[in-house]
Amino acid sequence: MNPTAAFTPAYTSHQYRLISKKPFSPAQHRHRHRGFPNLPDLQQPPAEQEAEQPTAPQTDLTPTSVLLAPQFRSGQTLIPEGPAPAEPTGWRSWSRDIFASIAISIFIILFLYQPVRVEGTSMLPRLQDQDRLFINKFAYRFESIQRGDVVVFLYPGDHTKSYIKRVIGLPGDTVRIDHGDVYVNDHPIREPYVPNRFRDERSEPEHRIPAGDFWVMGDHRNISSDSRDFGPVPRALIYGKAAFVYWPMDQTGVVR
Repeated sequence: MNPTAAFTPAYTSHQYRLISKKPFSPAQHRHRHRGFPNLPDLQQPPAEQEAEQPTAPQTDLTPTSVLLAPQFRSGQTLIPEGPAPAEPTGWRSWSRDIFASIAISIFIILFLYQPVRVEGTSMLPRLQDQDRLFINKFAYRFESIQRGDVVVFLYPGDHTKSYIKRVIGLPGDTVRIDHGDVYVNDHPIREPYVPNRFRDERSEPEHRIPAGDFWVMGDHRNISSDSRDFGPVPRALIYGKAAFVYWPMDQTGVVR
């Protein structure tokens, strides 16, 4: 007999009774009159049996486990990704910052600025004797010399000496001095950087400044040796602009 034939509707109730050898129940009689085979009541397995069924192992697919697992592609091996390297801390960070600061300072001092020392008092009250300051050696490569700038230049009579003075007249200007009052292009100029006690009564006839030259004077007019004595200064002799006093500490500041 086919083992599955007992579940086909071709069997009669008599045949099924012979196989089952059990008396009909009222429910089976109802199914018989409706044209269904008389089937025994099937019981569902207990809930405890369902819980005992083995389950497939689960794989942890969290982003962390995926990133840390080796990855492979066709014809290529990828190195597992790891945490980013930590930033240097402690003395390493301090030493790195100090080294970078020193390197930048050396570059600025050697190539952009030059430390100089003031000798004399012709630029009082802003610059005093033995003041230390930085001069900008590249300032006039990108900008023109302006009236009022404090410049450093080689002394026209001796190129081994450097002077520091203030620019009063530009190329093409006319300059004259009448009892200490300075006139540029026939207009008196304001000089707040010259205190009254440092003025003098010296007069100078009108001078027209040649192209490429500059008229310079010290702020301490009583004792300054400047263009009133040695004439205009050629542009080629001017090599820096006074920028910042760094010593002594009570004199530190921008030179104006």
